[in-house]
Amino acid sequence: MAQPALIPPHWETPAAAPTPSDELIAGLSAGQARISPKYFYDALGSKLFEAICDLPEYYPTRTEAEIFGAHQEAIAAAVGTGCTLIDLGAGNCAKAASLFGALQPRQYVPVDISAEFLHQSVQGLQRRFPAIPMQPLAMDFSATLVLPQQVDEQRRLFFYPGSSLGNFDPQQALAFLRRLRAALPADDGGLLIGLDLVKQTHVLEAAYDDALGVTAAFNLNALNHVNRLIDADFNARDWRHVAFYNARSQRIEMHLEARRDLIVRWPGARRTFRQGERIHTEYSHKFSEQDILGLLEQAGFGGCRMWFDARRWFAVCHARAR
Repeated sequence: MAQPALIPPHWETPAAAPTPSDELIAGLSAGQARISPKYFYDALGSKLFEAICDLPEYYPTRTEAEIFGAHQEAIAAAVGTGCTLIDLGAGNCAKAASLFGALQPRQYVPVDISAEFLHQSVQGLQRRFPAIPMQPLAMDFSATLVLPQQVDEQRRLFFYPGSSLGNFDPQQALAFLRRLRAALPADDGGLLIGLDLVKQTHVLEAAYDDALGVTAAFNLNALNHVNRLIDADFNARDWRHVAFYNARSQRIEMHLEARRDLIVRWPGARRTFRQGERIHTEYSHKFSEQDILGLLEQAGFGGCRMWFDARRWFAVCHARAR
């Protein structure tokens, strides 16, 4: 029996990157208070998101999996085998692992902000796929994308499933895609991305406000994470989960709404929140096919291929660096 390949220690974001403390305090001090959605993902938040993906209301995971299952051969033909598979927001690595047989990556590079959860996931995955070298990177890739020398430069394929691109506003999304393009050689490599499409409001809203309240727990848990990161004194019982579809902006909006007048403190400062005042925690933009093509073209990608589920609720796109 083959022995598992050695998993190198996960590589950390360079010290020069903005600190979570500075970012969180700036967001909570803004006129419209905000917490970036990346702070959903502490160890508990990562597990809650896994649970969300199993909910009947949360269609994106199932529809994307349907696409990969139905079109795996065509996707593999478009991508080719032997790529350096860079999995952005890898989580439990399950989505990328489902493609290992078809893509046969030369190296797997899972990237995630939740370092402990990432490393645990990779340890289990390496036992299942001992022949694939794996280089986990603990990194906030939404702020910077600096890949260490251990990441092979040949035939890089950025894998960004789950429509996470929708968490950015349109200009941020374009800037992010351009950073990915800049990390690819001039005429080599590409992008394999999953994107949620515009659809009926009731379908969208149910996906982000499920009957069991798992998404509410996921949203509220961000406050516990913030407390640990900046020594704040949020009490999750003082807040309620709010999610709705903004049709004009083609996006789901998630917020935390104060149930009563209250004061939240952190070292050196405090903020008063009035009953009904909200902290913005997430946008999830939805796309049309033309939106997708336009974004990829502006970012420096071409030759786009798209695959859809039976209801055309979701799209998986492959585009090459040009």
